[in-house]
Amino acid sequence: MQRVHVPGSASGVLGDAWRTCVGTGRFNLALRQDYQESLALVQREIGFRHIRGHGILHDDVAVHRPYDVAGHRGTAYVFTYVDQVVDAYLRLGIKPFLELGFMPKGLASGDQTVFWWQGNVTPPRDHAEWARLVQALLRHLIDRYGIDEVRTWPVEVWNEPNLTHFWAGADQEAYFRLYETSVLAVKDVDAALQVGGPAISPGADDWWEPFADFVTRRELPADFLSVHAYTSGPAQHVPFGVYQTLRRPEDLLDQFARPAKLLAGTVLAGRPLHVTEFNTSYRPDNPVHDTAYNAAYLAPVLASGGEYADSFAYWTFSDVFEEEGVPASFFHGGFGMLGHRQVRKPTFHLYAFMARMGQEVLARGVDHLVSRHAATGQVTVLAWQPVGGTDDVAEPERHEIRLSVPVESDVRVAGGIRASDTSRVFGMRYDVDETAGNAWAAWREMGRPVSPSARQLDALHEASEPARRAFSLPVVPTADGGRVDLDLTLGRHGVTLVTLDPVRDETPSWLDDSRILGRTSNDKDDA
Repeated sequence: MQRVHVPGSASGVLGDAWRTCVGTGRFNLALRQDYQESLALVQREIGFRHIRGHGILHDDVAVHRPYDVAGHRGTAYVFTYVDQVVDAYLRLGIKPFLELGFMPKGLASGDQTVFWWQGNVTPPRDHAEWARLVQALLRHLIDRYGIDEVRTWPVEVWNEPNLTHFWAGADQEAYFRLYETSVLAVKDVDAALQVGGPAISPGADDWWEPFADFVTRRELPADFLSVHAYTSGPAQHVPFGVYQTLRRPEDLLDQFARPAKLLAGTVLAGRPLHVTEFNTSYRPDNPVHDTAYNAAYLAPVLASGGEYADSFAYWTFSDVFEEEGVPASFFHGGFGMLGHRQVRKPTFHLYAFMARMGQEVLARGVDHLVSRHAATGQVTVLAWQPVGGTDDVAEPERHEIRLSVPVESDVRVAGGIRASDTSRVFGMRYDVDETAGNAWAAWREMGRPVSPSARQLDALHEASEPARRAFSLPVVPTADGGRVDLDLTLGRHGVTLVTLDPVRDETPSWLDDSRILGRTSNDKDDA
């Protein structure tokens, strides 16, 4: 197997489009303890900038409160829960990505709903009242958090209006009217607020040209564009779950790139693109989300997705999520990179590994991303086993990667090799695969307990930890500093992080580890 030569000079900067935003269950769920503890963990180990989910205007948040009592008639806007949730977000270092939806019952033109929690998906019966609701929400947020802060919160108009599940009749003309009402209401509050859409699902390419024509004709703002990306096929239902086929990971990157191609030459060309949802499966009950395969599948997407989108939000950070009802089992194929009770899934580790990568990109490959921290010189290697989709052959049990990696060193070749304090690098390796760092695999071995006991839960937390190994490697002196040969064998569906730091050996000359047990190198000869 040929060794890949990693250049010593940076080829670019590793952006953070992959952690600009993350998805969440409906807004009201953020009031729960398990949700907030999970988000706190995600923020400590990954650190997303924005969070997006449905339902800020749904009735369980109770913002829109019409009243007709004792001759008093009107509408109150109540922000009790909005304040509690946004306060929690900001305390945890994450900003809202505001999605306007769904329709409050007191403003809805019909009774069609979606999800177990019955989000109303009909147009407003009074667009002027909808505009007042949007403005009341934004003005309250500005009053509470300040205009400079709220200007950093994107405002997205609705969710997947191209689907009948999310917008009555998937009526494009009705959505365009809602979009116009919404964006004008937003800009009337403050012209610098960021607003956009149309938040369409995969397979809705035929919406882009009409949307561009509409905003052009009506001279409407579209500060950003938003779209969703998934690669799964139709659902094959079983009790409390589904199975689906999957296309190749490259299809996600193709979806990220498609809006720019379709909008070239229109007024919307070059606008920021936010992929406000993406994952393998679009179902919250598909077991693929719990697996190491999911992490390996998404690794090349995280490594390269920033070339096509300004942000792409993993859907979602936590299994505290109820679109299909309260989950019927601890592991249930939920979207979350965290299961309930903060049990880490392999996809969580993929994101945590990315969070430890350096800013300078040294190399990208089909199975690796190599970076360097400018401040410390630490070299970081993210490696994964390439995986295919349903129609591809099954992945082998092992995947090998051989790299020649540049490292900072005092070793130089200049008329001969000179002595140096730094002749080795210290490495730490973290592995996730079908057995390591895989709580779902441990849960299966337990017999798939629906509600794990405290002892079982402790075991799942332990099983979720990546395998760790410390090692050192010799530095081969070169004209530009030094290199190490890094040979990695990954397990099936493996994702690995390796960090490499220079070693400055401070071992005193009188230490002899062979004597720790009271033995010497001459013991055998003396016997």
